Amino acid sequence: MSEAVERFEIRVEESVLEDLRRRLALTRFPDQIEGTGWEYGCPVDYLRELVEYWRDKYDWRAQEARLARLPHFRTRIDGQSIHFVHARSQHTDALPLLLVHGWPGSIVEFLDVVPRLTDPTTHGGESRDAFHVIAPSLPGYGFSEPTRTRGWDPWRIARAFALLMRRLGYTRYGAQGGDWGSQVATRIAALDPQHCAGLHTNMPIADPPKERVALTEQDQADLAAMQQFSRDESGYALEQSTKPQTLGFALNDSPAGLLAWIVEKFRTWSDCDGHPENVFTRDQLITNVMLYWVSQTITSSARLYWELQHSGAGRRAPERVGVPTGIARYPKEVIRFPRSWVERHYHVTHWAELPRGGHFAAMEQPELFVGDVRAFFRTVR
Repeated sequence: MSEAVERFEIRVEESVLEDLRRRLALTRFPDQIEGTGWEYGCPVDYLRELVEYWRDKYDWRAQEARLARLPHFRTRIDGQSIHFVHARSQHTDALPLLLVHGWPGSIVEFLDVVPRLTDPTTHGGESRDAFHVIAPSLPGYGFSEPTRTRGWDPWRIARAFALLMRRLGYTRYGAQGGDWGSQVATRIAALDPQHCAGLHTNMPIADPPKERVALTEQDQADLAAMQQFSRDESGYALEQSTKPQTLGFALNDSPAGLLAWIVEKFRTWSDCDGHPENVFTRDQLITNVMLYWVSQTITSSARLYWELQHSGAGRRAPERVGVPTGIARYPKEVIRFPRSWVERHYHVTHWAELPRGGHFAAMEQPELFVGDVRAFFRTVR
């Protein structure tokens, strides 16, 4: 199998954009009960505004050019095409950092943090804070192309990304992730502790301990919020972990449907005071959706939920991660386990309570995100 790492150019054919505009123009909007809002899902009036903006004002070529300012590559690992950004710092002693996104995100989440990480002296940091950033698209997401075989669960992705770091010549690196990125980065730290010097995550994984432990009032509030999330907000995960292919027919065919499916999550999971555009621009929201649309990877991205659900013993996260671990706690993160639970699974050496931000931390609060990543990795350089 070829181990070649090849430059990759993001260039969407004009025919794809023309087809998209036609589909947006022909959107059949559903009815909505008068006086209802987000409690039923994405409101019709708001989605109509986004669709009209996407069709008439959104400039993909400008966003494509912004993406192209980063160096993109592809390589083949375990039979799968893996796309990744590889932004090297000018500082020779920079620490390689693997940044892993989740669903329904993409590398778009990292556009505002990559320059801050690679060029700290221009962005309020010191040369000792420099990173070489490697930001892959998860297999089956974006420009990594759809997965072609069964079994791409978080353990398999972790092995592939650890191999990617070796292929790039990095013998010591850090890993960072939230959402699926946390699942993958946690497994990388467990699989490759000889080379992974430290793990930073904004969504640590934990199980309830068998014995009874004392919980603070905040712990109890966080657990209650997670129970409410499981009851009222987790239908997407159940569908994607059971029948992703059926869902894919709708989302791969209707850009408006795809937009609603994803933007609803950006609204509900972020620290936005009820409206996504309080923290995200329309261009950010739509560019993230575009990476799923132009690559036709929404179905394969959803299949990751199925793969985890059906991977048997592979569903389990590592019992213990021994490398130094930094935890960033954002107030609107939807998964917030008690610290005592987290410390049973990770060698926690850094714990930060951030004042703002939610599930899409790097995209919502790039300065806070970078500041905490810098602070933690200073302890393991």
